[in-house]
Amino acid sequence: MDQPQPQPLDRVARIQAAWARERPDLDVAPQGVIGRLHRVAALLAEELSVVYGRYGLGEGEFDVLAALRRAGDPFERAPGELAAHTMVTTGAMTKRVDRLERAGLVTRRRSDADGRGRVVALTPAGRELIDRAFTDHMRNEHRLVEALSPVEAAALEALLTSWLARLEPPQPQAGP
Repeated sequence: MDQPQPQPLDRVARIQAAWARERPDLDVAPQGVIGRLHRVAALLAEELSVVYGRYGLGEGEFDVLAALRRAGDPFERAPGELAAHTMVTTGAMTKRVDRLERAGLVTRRRSDADGRGRVVALTPAGRELIDRAFTDHMRNEHRLVEALSPVEAAALEALLTSWLARLEPPQPQAGP
């Protein structure tokens, strides 16, 4: 019976081996998980950005358009809500909205409920673009996850959900 061939060391394993050699007094086992998660996240970000780029968007602009689309009709949110839904500062949100407004994908107006507040809304062109981009994005995510078996994908999702719940502070229930 043939013996399985050993897998070549990946980048993280090579780093762990070097640290184990240089600092045998430290347990570098966590690098196996965290280093690989970091590497997977970087590679996934590259793959996801390819789709965003097809639509002339960066990740941040895609996130803003997606947050507005998820809000449902009339596809609008206050800038502070957008910042919370996309996990960026209000300053970063302002820059993103500025770019999207210049591209004709969103508009800004005074809030009907609070004349001092502002509301950001999808334009018809913005809605059409995010609908096409999100369809392509989901196709891409399916392609990326298909590198795992359905059992592996479900197990990984469960593990990551559990770990994230322990690391991330509880979030107040918000809209979609």
